[in-house]
Amino acid sequence: QVQLVESGGGVMQAGGSLRLSCAASGRTFGSYNMGWFRQAPGKNRELAARISGSGSSEFYTDAVKGRFTISRDNAKNTLYLQMNSLKPEDTAVYYCAASSEPANNPNAYDYWGQGTQVTVSS
Repeated sequence: QVQLVESGGGVMQAGGSLRLSCAASGRTFGSYNMGWFRQAPGKNRELAARISGSGSSEFYTDAVKGRFTISRDNAKNTLYLQMNSLKPEDTAVYYCAASSEPANNPNAYDYWGQGTQVTVSS
């Protein structure tokens, strides 16, 4: 079992940067593929980026490619999302999640954090 706690959200002006963190409990963090998802009001939860257990493989959706960077520190049981050049359309609740397989579908993820709000003003 993995417990996930996100932090780092906040309010930022367009063009600014934020770094999200996701602290994981348990000794098996490195065995999980991890993803950052986001959900805007009235919209479905969608993948922003995911990373393999070792950190050697990353995937980004077109909406965030070139602006967001996902990374992990398995020694610290922590997942990160560096968000640069933020846009108002990045406004959402951001969730980290753990899966036993590399997947874009949120249904493939077994463990979820509680979410952290990111608001980008124009």
